[in-house]
Amino acid sequence: MGKTKVICFSNNKGGSGKSTTCSNVGYGMALEGKRVLLIDGDMQMNLTLSFFSEEQALELAKSEKNLYHAIRDQKDLTDYIVHTSYADLDLIPSSTLMSGIEFELFTKWQREWILSRSLQKIIDSESYDYILIDAPPTLGGWVMNIMCASDYLIIPVEASPWGLFGLANMFEFFEQVRTIRPAIELLGIAITKADERKNYFKQTLATLQELEGIHLFERYIRVDSAVEWAQDNSAPVLAFRHTSRSAKEYHELTKEILENVNR
Repeated sequence: MGKTKVICFSNNKGGSGKSTTCSNVGYGMALEGKRVLLIDGDMQMNLTLSFFSEEQALELAKSEKNLYHAIRDQKDLTDYIVHTSYADLDLIPSSTLMSGIEFELFTKWQREWILSRSLQKIIDSESYDYILIDAPPTLGGWVMNIMCASDYLIIPVEASPWGLFGLANMFEFFEQVRTIRPAIELLGIAITKADERKNYFKQTLATLQELEGIHLFERYIRVDSAVEWAQDNSAPVLAFRHTSRSAKEYHELTKEILENVNR
């Protein structure tokens, strides 16, 4: 097994389909024979809820077996891994207490590298091919932590009139991160919630295609009610309804991501 690769999914705008993309790409990678660890870095716990019922997620949030306690106490993350019901797919759950993580980080030594240090033992063990991190829709010390722990960044962008709002800030923040973590690469932008009948989808696509030096994944994810049904059943759409349009699109996007990482 080669070196574990760490990919974060981040966008400072909410509603970009970030958690849905992270969960389905993670599941898609497992389908492709990869061992995957997912890390829920968002207090909204959407990634955790993609694999566990609300009752189970709240139990994990109330316990000490979640990301908040690990980061607060600067612990090795190995002991915080929870197995999902799917083969080769594990998760480190989040907690609503993550809302206070910026305060917890503020006085810590080399605070930008706390997550990286906590992940190091897992990476060195090469137990996973990929670690995928779902970042919160903010730009601050915690997201910087996530990016400093990552080899690649994927930015999901919603194909809506406000989908591109704040993207320039995202790029600027990424360049700031690169001053202390030069090895991180912007793997690309993934378009989500696309409706090909709407003009704003065409406008979003055209704008993103014009960005110089930034890869745009060819496979975009169209609007599909199967995604919402899957979320309601605490499952990735690839597992819940694998014959749906969005499931097929997420599987194709996963393959495209794997190809780009391994180029």
